[in-house]
Amino acid sequence: MRALLLRAFEGADRLAIVDVPEPEPRPGQVRLRVAAAGVSYVDALIAEGAYQVRPTLPWIPGSECAGTIDAVGDGVCGLAAGDRVCALAWGGVLAEALSVDAANVAALPDDMDFDTAAVIRVAPTTAWHALVDRAAIRQGECVLVLGASGAIGHAAIQLGKALGAHVIACTSSDAKRADLLAAGADAVVSGEALRREVEALVGAKGVDVVIDPVGGAPSELAFRLLAWGGRHCVVGFASGETPALRLTLPLLAGASIVGVNVGRFTEAHPVQAADNLRRIFELYSSGKLTPHVGHRFALDDAADAFACARFARPSGRIVIRMHGD
Repeated sequence: MRALLLRAFEGADRLAIVDVPEPEPRPGQVRLRVAAAGVSYVDALIAEGAYQVRPTLPWIPGSECAGTIDAVGDGVCGLAAGDRVCALAWGGVLAEALSVDAANVAALPDDMDFDTAAVIRVAPTTAWHALVDRAAIRQGECVLVLGASGAIGHAAIQLGKALGAHVIACTSSDAKRADLLAAGADAVVSGEALRREVEALVGAKGVDVVIDPVGGAPSELAFRLLAWGGRHCVVGFASGETPALRLTLPLLAGASIVGVNVGRFTEAHPVQAADNLRRIFELYSSGKLTPHVGHRFALDDAADAFACARFARPSGRIVIRMHGD
């Protein structure tokens, strides 16, 4: 079968399309014919050896995909050949077939296409986990979303509105303002004038929840905008900078710094994580959550997909279609 192989972390030929043996499902696994796979900023960092975990090379990249099950290993219940599913894995995804633990596979709603299914696991479930499990968002509260044009930010806007919150989206690109309003944001502010523009919207009250996948200087600015009892959800550091927040700030504001690690959460609470995904699927089917796929590539153009994810700050998610159709 054809697969994308990462042979080195540097160099123009570090990614190559190769033929590799088709994987057989072990006990507790299923094999799926991959139809589409998502490519994220994190996937691009991993492929450069710049992420906090480095794979052993050679390695088939990818972490999120969708397709159809064609083989089931011993001991698997509730999944069968022919099922349309989405899956999570640490590598092995950017190939025509993938064997993966059944616990990391979920059957798709009938109305969900493979492109959408390939990008619905990580970003929306992270945003839901942040808003519901960690921030305990309440109807009518105000949410400030940093990095709102990214995948997690876009999902946080839509989910925040579905949960009855007032959502302020922050972006560094004025060109993406219309997209964020179309996604459901009540207001859009500029990263360069974050404090002034948010204070003009909410006054002295402040915001109740910050969703922060950005890090760096915007993190401290956003934390200072929290209302009494506010919650600052630390999702990641897309800026490449980890902020050094002084602990006097949460003390004086009675505010909380809340870590959001959906991977660890899923391992520790698999039943609740599965229920979260079910809620995500329901919101998709009701039209309240619409992940935006903005760029589609064939497997042969995977290097371009990774470059787009790493450097282009794309509007919408990136999907690689295994057969280019």
